[in-house]
Amino acid sequence: MDTENHSNNRVQVSRIAFLVSACAFTVCVVIQTFLAGMAIFDNPSHWTHHTTFVVWFQLIPIVMLILSFTGNLPKPIRWQSVGLFVLIVPLQYISIHIPGLGAIHPVIALILFALSFNVIRKTGMFSQERER
Repeated sequence: MDTENHSNNRVQVSRIAFLVSACAFTVCVVIQTFLAGMAIFDNPSHWTHHTTFVVWFQLIPIVMLILSFTGNLPKPIRWQSVGLFVLIVPLQYISIHIPGLGAIHPVIALILFALSFNVIRKTGMFSQERER
């Protein structure tokens, strides 16, 4: 019985940590977009902030993926965590380094926001279903 409680606690803590991570990632995407807007419309020196800030949050989806396993979250949520990582790490970096693909960069940012918001929504719905 004690082992079962410990397992349930681990799962709950993992789910909460996953949800917090997903929320943090979503906020970071918004901040990152704001920094790009600051660079475009206010002062180009903000590009430094835009390019360095991403380093601080680009690996959050990997943390989310790990937490999705320890939190026994459904496979679609796991795959969406992978999707967030793929969108931000290879695709965003590729889009700025290959001529002609730069225009897709802000579109990927929109997809990142929508997907991360969807992950939050799905995780919340899953957690509510489990509590019933």
